[in-house]
Amino acid sequence: MSENEKNTLPSKYNPEEVEKGRYQFWLEGKYFEATGDSDKEPYSIVIPPPNVTGKLHLGHAWDTTMQDTISRMKRMQGYDVLWLPGMDHAGIATQAKVEAKLKEQGTNRYELGREKFLETAWEWKEEYADFIRSQWEKVGLGLDYSRERFTLDEGLSEAVKEVFVQLYEKGLIYRGEYIINWDPKTQTALSDIEVIYEEVQGKFYHMRYPIKDSAETIEIATTRPETMLGDTAVAVHPKDERYKHLIGKTVILPIVGREIEIVADEYVDMELGSGAVKITPAHDPNDFEVGNRHDLERVLVMNEDGSMNENAGKYQGLDRFECRKQIVQDLQDMGVLFEIEERVHQVGHSERSGAVVEPYLSTQWFVKMEPLAEAALSMQDGEDKVNFVPERFEKTYFNWMENIRDWCISRQLWWGHRIPAWYHKETKEVYVGKEAPADIENWEQDEDVLDTWFSSALWPFSTMGWPDEEAEDLKRYFPTDVLVTGYDIIFFWVARMIFQSKEFTGEKPFKDVLIHGLIRDADGRKMSKSLGNGVDPMDVIEKYGADSLRYFLLTGSTPGQDLRFSWEKVESTWNFANKVWNASRFSLMNMEGFTYEAIDLSGDLSLADKWILTRLNETIEHVTKNTNKYEFGEAGRHLYNFIWDELCDWYIEMAKLPLYGDDEAKKKTTQSVLAYVLDQTMRMLHPYMPFITEEIWQQLPHEGPSITVAKWPEVRNEFHDETASNEMKRLVSIIKSVRNIRAEVDTPMSKQIKMMIQAENQEIVAEFESNREYLERFCNPSELTIAEKLDIPDKAMTSVVTGAEIFLPLEGLIDFDKEIERLEKELTKWTKEVERVQKKLSNQGFVSKAPQAVVDDEKQKQQDYLDKQAKVKMRLEELKG
Repeated sequence: MSENEKNTLPSKYNPEEVEKGRYQFWLEGKYFEATGDSDKEPYSIVIPPPNVTGKLHLGHAWDTTMQDTISRMKRMQGYDVLWLPGMDHAGIATQAKVEAKLKEQGTNRYELGREKFLETAWEWKEEYADFIRSQWEKVGLGLDYSRERFTLDEGLSEAVKEVFVQLYEKGLIYRGEYIINWDPKTQTALSDIEVIYEEVQGKFYHMRYPIKDSAETIEIATTRPETMLGDTAVAVHPKDERYKHLIGKTVILPIVGREIEIVADEYVDMELGSGAVKITPAHDPNDFEVGNRHDLERVLVMNEDGSMNENAGKYQGLDRFECRKQIVQDLQDMGVLFEIEERVHQVGHSERSGAVVEPYLSTQWFVKMEPLAEAALSMQDGEDKVNFVPERFEKTYFNWMENIRDWCISRQLWWGHRIPAWYHKETKEVYVGKEAPADIENWEQDEDVLDTWFSSALWPFSTMGWPDEEAEDLKRYFPTDVLVTGYDIIFFWVARMIFQSKEFTGEKPFKDVLIHGLIRDADGRKMSKSLGNGVDPMDVIEKYGADSLRYFLLTGSTPGQDLRFSWEKVESTWNFANKVWNASRFSLMNMEGFTYEAIDLSGDLSLADKWILTRLNETIEHVTKNTNKYEFGEAGRHLYNFIWDELCDWYIEMAKLPLYGDDEAKKKTTQSVLAYVLDQTMRMLHPYMPFITEEIWQQLPHEGPSITVAKWPEVRNEFHDETASNEMKRLVSIIKSVRNIRAEVDTPMSKQIKMMIQAENQEIVAEFESNREYLERFCNPSELTIAEKLDIPDKAMTSVVTGAEIFLPLEGLIDFDKEIERLEKELTKWTKEVERVQKKLSNQGFVSKAPQAVVDDEKQKQQDYLDKQAKVKMRLEELKG
């Protein structure tokens, strides 16, 4: 930066200009790279890897801005920070996108073959990874790109194979025929949590199955009549008196003509419907269990694409829903179907494709979850537990883990980690290993890939170099310090990372998990394509800048809660940034030639100087404490109030007196205070608004190459002055009172008025006299009298402040009756305050339980309010007298 560029800011705050090129400056300086410096304490975060299926949305911006804020603050606090970036291959979602692209080109994956298809998928990944990185740059994320990972990269692939083989050898991975969630559109298995249940207006079909060699029938009902073609039993409760005589007999399955047995099973609810249930072991998870108990045949009647197969007889080839229509008509014609009941019920849909999920009998790979879940849950009982923030989300985690089912991990896809299992071509023996069998020509590898979440579950340690337990990053940065993610992903990802980390490293994957909500529109609706209410974070940045978006996202919600997006609120954060810019620009204009070395706070400090340094201390304490607790909204509120209300509206205005004055010593002291306070304020604000703070800080007198590696502000006790703080409060309350009175009687600040202050004692008189220049500057009196006892004029506007009364003689400028009305309102206000505080102090529960300092504070308020009430009463009496 050349000399003539120093201490200057353009007259207008333009986020686009401020943010341009700044990220590149940070990257070139390598300020975001973890150093491995053993003199520093490590602090690590791994980014929840976004899917390489598209561009980032507002939820990503919110999630990553929190992580960036934490990591920037920790870096400034002297930690060796690693914020590790990366992306997820997102098996089902990415394959669906690539296949849609191929379809547009008039081809498909089968025509291409596996190898060419995967080349196309990798090309897609590279294209969208570039999109994502450019968006990370726009938001200003301080990521260590030297350690960027991808869930399909070589290192993570090794980790996945290691985990699969180890779990298999421990008997925790097995292959079996089970009912799984099947997506007929993408033709792959889904885990339970990839199924979204929606209320759908459907039908309940009531049928009577005829009992063999009898005139009796047995009534059953179903929502999926097409599956009856695969029925292999009817079940009743063993204690149900209505059906005891039928147990062991057979019914003739309509249309098919197959004999199926009536079995007794306690799974049946006697109170529900007719108390008899059709059993279709190949198409229902509960029926599958009943079938196992009674050794029933499993008859699969559908193909993987949702069409009916050869076991469906004359319906073969029909889509499952078309089959339903035809079979319903046929059953009605036969007199078997006697009632169709309209009913709203929950129907599972594929999270990725939207297709209605089919419970489907399939041979898949599973993880045996019970022992893994037990180990992870027991960890929560000890000191090594994961801290959920807010704490209530630990219950969500417990509820899922305590009721967990075995995890179906195989997916019928090509894009993903191919299952490291081979089948012997002749003997059908299964071989599982990290490497292919030596005589590979006799073996065929499993065609399927692993569930995306299988590799994502290893993310905190696989990205650090595991399974190489001597990897430097693993030893230094694992376990990580915090994971930031939404409450909607606790089941998918958080729980799986915890149990896999416990199993393979013996440790928790992160110390804290900060849970946030969802971003909704201004009306509280979830953002979606169908509603057309989504907001692209890049559009927000283009209009208001990244800093405004970040500050809105960080301060607009408390941990665990949803956030409503509002353009108006983003605009208000831009106004805040603009205020910071203008205040900094004014200050810099009055620091020409002033250097960092010239900052000297040992001079004769004014009341305003002492007060702003005290408030700076208090703000540092609040911002540090709340940011450490992830209470970004609270920290932001303290920052906002300090910058807007105190630094800009009061201190800078008061600083103009010495800055524009002739006393060079006072001027240099004010420049020093202003430079120091702005420097410390920019540092505090930096994790929230990195671009504007870097720009301003570079113009301020400073040391060091970048604010990103500047030291985090610390409280300096030598600058804490409670007396100055109280004096300033009194001074500000007088100035505000005079301004309010002027506004009431429509007297502009430019018009001089006579002003009188009656103080409670000589100490307060001396205090006001020593700060007379502030009163004269901000109240513009033609004559200012300060005394313990005044000859008060009959006609005067009055105001009561702590320790003093203000009188503004306003002959001819005031309506007497209006002044009485105003005082009566003020009396009502103080009377209510007196009643409120007296009620609090008369509450024995409060007095006995509250800290003594809090009780004393309330007593002080009571005396203050009583004094103000008495003075207002007295003035009313005088005016009415």
